Amino acid sequence: MKLWNKGYTLDEIVEDYTVGRDYILDQRLVEYDCRASITHAEMLHEIDILTENEKNQLIKELKNIISLHKNGDFKIEKSEEDCHTAIENHLTKKLGDTGKKIHTARSRNDQVLTALRLYYRDEIKNIEELINENIKSIKKLIDKYGDIEFPGYTHTRKAMPSSIAMWAGGLRDSMRDNLDYLKFYAKFIDQSPLGTAAGYGAPLNIKRDYTAGNLGFERVQENPVYCQNSRGKFESGLASIFKLVMYDLNKYASDLILFSMPGCQYFSLPDKFLTGSSIMPHKKNPDVLELMRAKYHIVVSLENRISSMMANLITGYHRDFQLFKEAIFEVFDITHASLRISANIFDSLKVNKDKCEEALTDELYATEKAYKLVKQGVPFREAYRQIASQY
Repeated sequence: MKLWNKGYTLDEIVEDYTVGRDYILDQRLVEYDCRASITHAEMLHEIDILTENEKNQLIKELKNIISLHKNGDFKIEKSEEDCHTAIENHLTKKLGDTGKKIHTARSRNDQVLTALRLYYRDEIKNIEELINENIKSIKKLIDKYGDIEFPGYTHTRKAMPSSIAMWAGGLRDSMRDNLDYLKFYAKFIDQSPLGTAAGYGAPLNIKRDYTAGNLGFERVQENPVYCQNSRGKFESGLASIFKLVMYDLNKYASDLILFSMPGCQYFSLPDKFLTGSSIMPHKKNPDVLELMRAKYHIVVSLENRISSMMANLITGYHRDFQLFKEAIFEVFDITHASLRISANIFDSLKVNKDKCEEALTDELYATEKAYKLVKQGVPFREAYRQIASQY
C-alpha cells in the first residue's frame, strides 16, 4: 500500500512513469533508512509519542529488516514506490498500530534526505580511502622508478626532460588536493535534515539535536526550507568533486595509452590488464584505460544532468528531485570502480628504462643549452635565438 493512499487506484501507466526505478535503486538505502528510523523511534519515545514497549518493538523489527536486507530477503514492490513505504508497510504488518506511529513528525521528504546523507557520508569515506590507496601506489612507483628520466611533452611534442618522479608526482599531488576538496565538502553533507518533514517542519516539539547526535551528524540543518532546496545542490557539488578525480584519471589514462604504445613503450602493462581482438591474433589492447578515459565524460554528463534538473524550480520539494538519485549513485559507482582499478594499475606498472633513455634526444636539452649561455652573460632572448638556429 502507498503511504499516500486515499482510496483510489492510480493509473498503471502513471504508476510506472512516476515510480521509475526508485524501488530498485532504494535497495541501497534500506539500511540507512532503518538506522534513521531507529533513532527517530528513540526520539518519539523521548517526547512521549511512543511507550517504552512500542519503541523497543519498532527497534527490534527495524533491526530485523536490516538483517533481511543483508540476506537479500527484503523486497520493495513497485506498488510501494520506495524503501520508506516498504519499511513502514513491513512495520505495520508486523506490529499493527505501533508500526503506523513511526511516521509521526516525518515526511518521506526528510526521510530520503536523511538516508541519502548517511549513504553519502559512508561513500565519501570509501572514496577517500581509495584516493589514499592511489597515493600509496604512486609513491611505490616513484620509489621504484622515480629517478628514470624520459621526455616531457607540450602540444604532444617533445619539450624538456621529465622523470617518472615528476610525472607520477603530478597525479599524487592532485589526488591530495582532491582529498582536501572532498573533506571540505563532506562538512556540508554532515548536517541532519531529519525532522523537517516536507520542508516546513512538523507541529510537534521534537528533538532534532537528539536525532542528529545519535546519527553521528556534526550538526542540525536548521532551516526546513533549505533542507529541501539543498537537494540537488549538494549532489551537484559532490559530482563536481568526483569529476575532478575522474579528470585526473582521464589524463593519466591518456598518458599510459600513448606511452605504452609501440614506438614509445616507456611503460608496460601486465597482460592481466589487456584485452584482445576477435580477429587479430597479435592484439593486446588497453581497453581498461580507454574506458577510464571515457568514464570521465559520463561523470561530466551526470553532473550536468543534476545541475540542469535542479534549476527553474520554486522553493520547496518537487518530484524532479527523485531523478537526482540515480545520477549521483552512478557518479559514486564510476569513481569508486575507477579508483580501484587505477590503484591496481600503478601497483603493476612497469617502466622500461632503456626505452625512456633512448627517447631522450638532443632537442629536449635545447632550453638547458640556452640557459648555459645565460649563465655566461648572454641575454636570454639572444641565447634563445642562437640555440633555436641549431634546430
